[in-house]
Amino acid sequence: MAGLVAGIVKDVQALTSQQLALFKEEMAQDFRKAREVALSWVLGLAGIMVGSIMLAITAAELLRWSTELPLWVCYLIVTCIAAGAGVGLVYAGQKKLQSFNPLPDQSLRALKENVQCLTNPK
Repeated sequence: MAGLVAGIVKDVQALTSQQLALFKEEMAQDFRKAREVALSWVLGLAGIMVGSIMLAITAAELLRWSTELPLWVCYLIVTCIAAGAGVGLVYAGQKKLQSFNPLPDQSLRALKENVQCLTNPK
């Protein structure tokens, strides 16, 4: 009987260590995804800044050249367009962030079940 109980405890310990390893791997994968999202946001925002400045100057001057609008109106029109593009890129990054769950639910649930089995044997 003691050998059987010892074997069960050993199996539960092995299963728990395997689930901890799986938990760590899932957390590492989710961290990599979060890092990709952050990199996407940073690069997107930097591109928006530089592009918006250059585009605003060029487009405002072109608008002024082709119309009778005052220069400040031309800059306002171009600024609104650049801001709309920036909002679109940030929204795309937000959707990418929502595409994954940062917590490994399946491994965590199985680990909790094992801990309950160890603490409340029946």
